[in-house]
Amino acid sequence: MKRYDVVFDVSAEDDLVDIYRYVATNESVEKADKLFGSLRSACKKLITIPYRGHVPLELFEVGVVEYREIRYKPYRVLYSIDGKTVKVHCILDGRRDIQAVLQERSMR
Repeated sequence: MKRYDVVFDVSAEDDLVDIYRYVATNESVEKADKLFGSLRSACKKLITIPYRGHVPLELFEVGVVEYREIRYKPYRVLYSIDGKTVKVHCILDGRRDIQAVLQERSMR
């Protein structure tokens, strides 16, 4: 079975930290620890089956098809595949307006 390297870019790492902080502050450190581990684990599963994700509809509609996503409800993990590398670009709360979040990030 072909194996891929899964790497997190700076934005994805920042997203994980932000999610952790939010959950730890508003719920509990234990829940934050569990969620952090689960999100990283979901991303690491892309090592063997990166094409299981799909192109997000919001991106497909504007002709952007190089990104795929998997979900760990309510979170959406956006990533791309380049050769044998899966690059995780962001981990977003799916309850937010994804187009607005991505547009905001592109202006940074």
